[in-house]
Amino acid sequence: MVIGAGTVDLAGHLTRQRWPTARRVWIAADANTVTPHGERVAAVFRASGFTVEETTVAPGEGSKGYAGAAALHDWLLNGGVERGDVVVALGGGVIGDLVGFVAATCLRGLGLVQIPTTLLAMVDSSVGGKTGINHAAGKNLIGVFYQPPLVVIDPDLLATLPPRELTSGWAEIIKHGVIQQSTPGGERGDLFSSLERMVDVLVERGEPGLSWLIRRNVGLKAAVVAADEREAGLRAILNFGHTFGHAIEASDYRLLHGEAVGIGMIGAAHLGRELGLIGEELVVRLVGLIARFGLPVHAPADPEAIWRLMGSDKKRTAGRQRWVLPVEKGGVEVRDDVPAAAVERALALVTGR
Repeated sequence: MVIGAGTVDLAGHLTRQRWPTARRVWIAADANTVTPHGERVAAVFRASGFTVEETTVAPGEGSKGYAGAAALHDWLLNGGVERGDVVVALGGGVIGDLVGFVAATCLRGLGLVQIPTTLLAMVDSSVGGKTGINHAAGKNLIGVFYQPPLVVIDPDLLATLPPRELTSGWAEIIKHGVIQQSTPGGERGDLFSSLERMVDVLVERGEPGLSWLIRRNVGLKAAVVAADEREAGLRAILNFGHTFGHAIEASDYRLLHGEAVGIGMIGAAHLGRELGLIGEELVVRLVGLIARFGLPVHAPADPEAIWRLMGSDKKRTAGRQRWVLPVEKGGVEVRDDVPAAAVERALALVTGR
């Protein structure tokens, strides 16, 4: 994993180092990413001696399904892809999940390079090897763990990101601030308070603060993944905000992933308060920080649809929903004994119904 301003221009060289005999790279890019970055990235790979094949994927979660995966499989297989070739995912979280899934399943595994172009993808979805597509029953229900041998994170790519997409990424960073004290090496628990102090600089992409923050967040997630790659235990804490969040997002896909996760964290905080795990002060601080980063704090969604989608959540174990809830001392804990009535009350608070 390489992080730093201008590192995208090293992507071809780094790929050549990792796959010295590869002949072709296959760049699959979000259609919104092609105009600002596509030609530059393709040129970087050509300069390192690769033959470059390119395709675009329509933006949004609608592309992350069977049809989207099949279209990319057809593109690769009809184009004569070989096992020694390398697939490049250029875009945000949707592209990373979809293209990663296709790379993992085509010819039983192709080389994979992740070049995230959104803040959310840089600090979260490009790190950890989760790939997947959506199903009518819920989000990310079909997928595999497939670690990309190379991830290139260049904060300069955020300069062309639409404001709403940039804002969406702050949710996963706030999530890391809450869970930090439960992560390996995260005992200091300084990330949440740092975000509270730096919010005005960060929303303007101020440097060196932004690059520092990306490195901190990548390091935090990487430490969790290294300790529990396949989510057998510790990695579950990364789902803070995602039980409500995934269901809110999948209820109509009007909200971006980070927007839904932000609201999901608020729902989880309400649950934590009701169960006596945290006091009102932490709830207020969390809601306030989420709002200061420009994220929504209420979900314009149908509570019944959200409840139904939570029933097919992939984090359920032995028929019981698992919740990642904040605790007063810092960090989070995983619970499967949350009363349904408490969930209903939290859901009512975040949907306003």
